Amino acid sequence: MDRRTPEAARGRVRLSDVAELAGVTKSVASRVLNDDPTLSARAETRGRVVAAAQRLGYRPHAGAVALSQARAKAVALLIPDLTNPVYSRVIRGAYRRARQLGYVVLLAEDTPETEADSAFTDLVGSGRVDGLLIASARPGHRLLETAELERVPHVFVNRAVDGSGRNVTVDVGSASAAAARHLAELGHRRIGHVAGPVETSSGRDREEAFLAAAHELGLPEPVVARAEFSEAGGAEATRLLLREPGPLTALYASTLPQAVGVLHALRERGHRVPDDVSVITYDDLPFAEYQDPPLTTIAMPLQELGAGAVDALLAQLAGEVPHDVVVPGEPEVVERGSTGPPR
Repeated sequence: MDRRTPEAARGRVRLSDVAELAGVTKSVASRVLNDDPTLSARAETRGRVVAAAQRLGYRPHAGAVALSQARAKAVALLIPDLTNPVYSRVIRGAYRRARQLGYVVLLAEDTPETEADSAFTDLVGSGRVDGLLIASARPGHRLLETAELERVPHVFVNRAVDGSGRNVTVDVGSASAAAARHLAELGHRRIGHVAGPVETSSGRDREEAFLAAAHELGLPEPVVARAEFSEAGGAEATRLLLREPGPLTALYASTLPQAVGVLHALRERGHRVPDDVSVITYDDLPFAEYQDPPLTTIAMPLQELGAGAVDALLAQLAGEVPHDVVVPGEPEVVERGSTGPPR
């Protein structure tokens, strides 16, 4: 039985015919035949593509080969929430580093409502962008579950994906430990934590590190309320924590937008900051200085995180084996007016 496509049987052999006979996508067939060093594919898959090309007598068009081997000099950065100002630092770091290296960064918002899918891997396969910077990873994400993702250059930024070997992160544990230490040094013992969603690695890691640091400092286990990384999430979690028996004297927020919501909920319930409740937050941006009171923060190397993600992605494009990267930089407690000793 002749397994060739009708086009192949008529002598007009195209790349899509090779892909169909080999049982792979057109993108994978192209990258196998062009010896793309960044392609992660089994030897058996490569063999099927080569055998299909030989069987059909496929000969690539010279112009098409030149185009396929050219770089788009562009990468796509997927952000989970463009309204979250913290990501502006990551975006700036990625953009500036990419420009230094002759690339541009294309930005996309990847929310649960407008979730990215294989359309983004298709952008890479078609040569429109050279790789993906994914800052929006979460369990059950369609993009993470598509087989095509493993076949294109990509890194996970800030939110790690276990076992991927492509994570670019900062030292979250040290930041949460610094927050716990600052509150303990002020004399706080009854502490609450406004955590992020447990399904995100960044929220989960900050929570686990904060609880571990509190334990090492001999503090009672902090009370935890989880919510979205937003002002509304911070306010919602704070209202839950204020219902706990026995007053809390300090709160640690997992993100700066959450901390703004924390201040709102405390004012709403008549609590003074820091007289009644101290507040410290992960992340630092200039607007933290202009809150009422100014927020004590943990400054993180987020701009360096964006730059490091670009470096890791371009290393893959150069043929290097992907590996996890922790961007260097010690967290810094920026002490302002929202923390003080408990009454």
